[in-house]
Amino acid sequence: MPRNRAVIYEGPGKVEVEEVSYPEFELKDGPGVNPANVGRKLPHAAILKAVATNICGSDQHMVRGRTTAPHGLALGHEITGEVVETGPDVEFIKVGDLVSVPFNISCGRCRNCKEGKTGICENVNPDRPGSAYGYVDMGGWVGGQADYVLVPYADWNLLKFPDKDRAMEKILDLAMLSDIFPTGYHGCVSAGVGPGSTVYIAGAGPVGLAAAASANLLGAAVVIVGDLNKERLDQAHSFGCETVNVAAGEPKDQIEQILGVPEVDCAVDAVGFEARGHGRESEEEHPATVLNTLMGVTRAGGALGIPGLYVTGDPGAREEAARHGSLSIQLGLGWAKSLSFVTGQCPVMRYNRQLMTAILYDRVQIAKAVNATPIPLDDAPRGYHEFDEGAARKYVLDPHGMLASAS
Repeated sequence: MPRNRAVIYEGPGKVEVEEVSYPEFELKDGPGVNPANVGRKLPHAAILKAVATNICGSDQHMVRGRTTAPHGLALGHEITGEVVETGPDVEFIKVGDLVSVPFNISCGRCRNCKEGKTGICENVNPDRPGSAYGYVDMGGWVGGQADYVLVPYADWNLLKFPDKDRAMEKILDLAMLSDIFPTGYHGCVSAGVGPGSTVYIAGAGPVGLAAAASANLLGAAVVIVGDLNKERLDQAHSFGCETVNVAAGEPKDQIEQILGVPEVDCAVDAVGFEARGHGRESEEEHPATVLNTLMGVTRAGGALGIPGLYVTGDPGAREEAARHGSLSIQLGLGWAKSLSFVTGQCPVMRYNRQLMTAILYDRVQIAKAVNATPIPLDDAPRGYHEFDEGAARKYVLDPHGMLASAS
């Protein structure tokens, strides 16, 4: 069998690239695998050779030690690959297909999947609805920051690119379809972004930048991105966004300077639970800051898209309540303004085919917007470190040198 290596979480602040077993059509015991999933037969699965596998901010939460992720967990849920083997129950996906893998693992059979709610599939995680590759409390499906990875329910989950050669010409853009592009787009759709909208996006990391590009694609008139990191704000400005440095003070004052009013039509939280305060409190964590700010700057009757990650367990939180996912949210403000909220995993399959077409027909350059940067798999520890230091880049692991060849 081919050699297989994977990026392994070895404790707070530490990841290593290590030899791991080649995938089999059965879920084996291992770090994070739910006991009820051990021994699960997977004749409906496919094994992929990873073409691109991205480092995500959600991975970074685990690597910082801000979740209950076990040591030894193979990371990675943003996967693009080439099919090298299929199980006996796979009918339509073929060896050689180039595919995008939604980070949500879903069965296609349960009530939620049939309703298009693939982020909360009922059949893949024995603990609760919803699952993902290489992620804490998500059932224990092995992560895809690796040479090879197994994908269950392949006919259902995999998005096949219609023309392999044409796809390889845009492979860095297409690699964003597994998570951050649909996630950013979902945040904007959930917030009601449309032609002529004014939009505030909290966070200029990759998901925030993807949301900003999505807002432009949806026809927003003004897209304002807020962050503490000047380099990331400059990246947002590079494709036409207005920017707000929240270290300088409250976003509403800077929004008013841009728009003439202190409110926007739509708002997106692309930060999540490791949020910091604003102004003089920008060096301290205040996990409810972004949610409360968005309620304050969104017009009455507006909506908030919340793709930013919030967790039920945060061992690194400053406050006891926050360690259990309880935040001091000004719900009364949101109620008084009749605001709508949409939270949870993005159901990637709701958007990925349309966004693929937008990429292939040059309607959006998402890799450029998020500054996608390929690096070898062996450089994953460096990528994690630089991303944690605030690099304005989306690191894309290139296990087999296929991205380098394509470029």
